[in-house]
Amino acid sequence: MTVAASASSAGWRLTAGSPLPGFWPALGFTLAYLSFFMLLPLAALALRPWESGLDHVWAVISSPRTVRALQLSFGAAFAAACVNAVFGTIVAWILVRYEFPGRRLIDAIVDLPFALPTAVAGISLAAIYAPNGAIGSLFAPHDIRIAFTPLGVMIALVFVGFPFVVRSIQPVLQDLDVDVEEAAATLGASRLQTIARVVLPAIFPALLAGFSLSFARAVGEYGSVIFIAGNIPNVSEIAPLLIVIRLEEFDYAGAAAVGLVMLVVSLILLFILNWLQAHVVRSASR
Repeated sequence: MTVAASASSAGWRLTAGSPLPGFWPALGFTLAYLSFFMLLPLAALALRPWESGLDHVWAVISSPRTVRALQLSFGAAFAAACVNAVFGTIVAWILVRYEFPGRRLIDAIVDLPFALPTAVAGISLAAIYAPNGAIGSLFAPHDIRIAFTPLGVMIALVFVGFPFVVRSIQPVLQDLDVDVEEAAATLGASRLQTIARVVLPAIFPALLAGFSLSFARAVGEYGSVIFIAGNIPNVSEIAPLLIVIRLEEFDYAGAAAVGLVMLVVSLILLFILNWLQAHVVRSASR
């Protein structure tokens, strides 16, 4: 057996003549970095709720206020990610496939939620969608409220998560050869059939990645939501705000309990999305 280590059963191989040496130092640095900045804080979050006992943890996470806040956070995040998946794909398609005046400006505006402070975004959205705002005033006569409702929460989450979908799909569309679409049209496929059978299968893994990023960003969003949500308990109160309220009450164990529930649910959902993405990639490569 040579110095070159082989572990085909584990799905990886090290060779003595590798053009990228230094595997073990790099692996050690990676594990140390992840442990220090991610695993240790997560371990502290997992241990902190139990300081006040199991009864206190259960009382916090099973209270109607906590359950409603978790439902709103995850439900609005999922709905916002779905909206971004549809319209983000359309925007990415337009930016890649068409040349028109102002295209570069629109391309730059897509990244605006990345640079804009979340508090500024929340104040702006609240001012626009409030009953006396530019858009909210159009719906107020019909007794439709946007700001200070779950709908307003979802709009804020759509705003912060939109760039993730566009930037995930855009490079894939740029690499997708237009000749493939033209060949499908030559063979008699309609435009809808070309999109459904040629374009969507090619961009679907990137679409899932953008959806996951948008969802993950929305679940933990705080700054842009609290201004437009109104923070009404059992109506428009999000889980991150409930954590802050618990901290202000010096109930650190209760805040950690809510955070732990969010962490577990988020990990499960992201694991499912990543598994689905990997399954799609494997199916497409066969």
